[in-house]
Amino acid sequence: MSSMSAVAAIMVRDLRAVVRARSQLYSSMLTPLVFLVFLGNGVSQGLEPSRLPAGNFTAYLVAGTVVMTSVFSSTFSSASYYRDRDSGMLRLLLSSPHDPRSVLLGKSLAALVIGGLQALVVLGVAAPFVDFGWQHGVAGGLVLAAATVVLLNLLLTGLAQALATRIQSMQGFHLVMNLALFPLLFFSGAFFPIDGLPAWMKVLAYVNPLTYAVDALQLAVYATGSAGFIGYGVDFAVLAVLGAGVYALGLSKVPKLTFSGQ
Repeated sequence: MSSMSAVAAIMVRDLRAVVRARSQLYSSMLTPLVFLVFLGNGVSQGLEPSRLPAGNFTAYLVAGTVVMTSVFSSTFSSASYYRDRDSGMLRLLLSSPHDPRSVLLGKSLAALVIGGLQALVVLGVAAPFVDFGWQHGVAGGLVLAAATVVLLNLLLTGLAQALATRIQSMQGFHLVMNLALFPLLFFSGAFFPIDGLPAWMKVLAYVNPLTYAVDALQLAVYATGSAGFIGYGVDFAVLAVLGAGVYALGLSKVPKLTFSGQ
């Protein structure tokens, strides 16, 4: 079996595990949709949304909801690393003739596929109920949104892999992921525009990689022009470079063949 066949086999194995874990699969999509329905409609009714680029807070919130779905999915899917490690399966996989990085790559690609598909499902569920602009047409907008989702999940799964191979407990992993990602989510423009923030908060927003995913999704879905946005060129460049960097970092450390991973 070639290395690529091993990568594909491990990826398919993890995908099947996620499909069987229905509570994980449903909760990672339903939680963002609950935010979209209740928070979006509540703010739209209680505040004046006309100053928002989308003209409606529910529509504005869709990009943030898609990003949130990817954040949840990358965190949950990476738990399979610890499950395999503690059950002894990871030891067996790493004892195979293949490069240990093929094992890690296959597991992280499974998380990328699951995160990307779930994010696109959330976008597809929201689309019929929200008045999107689709400035590039529906097909063009969906292609750009899909490209953004893939790059975003590349970044998130690479980060999750880098942390999972360095943090010994699943509880510690989830705490660190939440501590790192939830502040980034709030300072990304997912829930409110960053234009009106104080200067120091704008700095935090522009060094935040999730900001560029939200910006690209907003451009793809409902923007009627590029004015006031960062732009696809910068958005895709930042996500691609950081994604490749954290993926390389995640694959640079191979766990040793012990129960604890130390």
